[in-house]
Amino acid sequence: MIIVRRMEEKDILRAEELEKDNFSEPWSQKAFRETIHLDYAYYFVAEEGESVIGICGLRNIAGEGEITNVVVDKNYRKQGIAEMLLEKALDEGRMHGIEAFTLEVRAGNEPAIRLYKKLGFESEGIRKNFYEMPKEDALIMWKR
Repeated sequence: MIIVRRMEEKDILRAEELEKDNFSEPWSQKAFRETIHLDYAYYFVAEEGESVIGICGLRNIAGEGEITNVVVDKNYRKQGIAEMLLEKALDEGRMHGIEAFTLEVRAGNEPAIRLYKKLGFESEGIRKNFYEMPKEDALIMWKR
């Protein structure tokens, strides 16, 4: 059974591993350690048994929710795990008074874009050449 819970110190190494396996510019353990202790940051893990198989973060930036670090282990994709994580982050944000959420996604990441649209996000802009390795634009998406 998969559960979604708040990220803890013990999850930081696995969070870094997931980032390294999936992103060209991954967060470090230090970045996660500093971020999960911020009073305006809410980070979650999806766990099956004792294994962390996905992560997702939300930061409350001046009353708006910034979704970050959405990643699921390649062996667990297409099982609704990213959606579970995002719904938990959105629910947590709403409990803290957040009504508008934003995120950035690679313009070519069609599976992620489909998921975000399913959850009510809409593309509202482009950040040219935002991503490196490979260089690619980011779509700026909002859920209001």
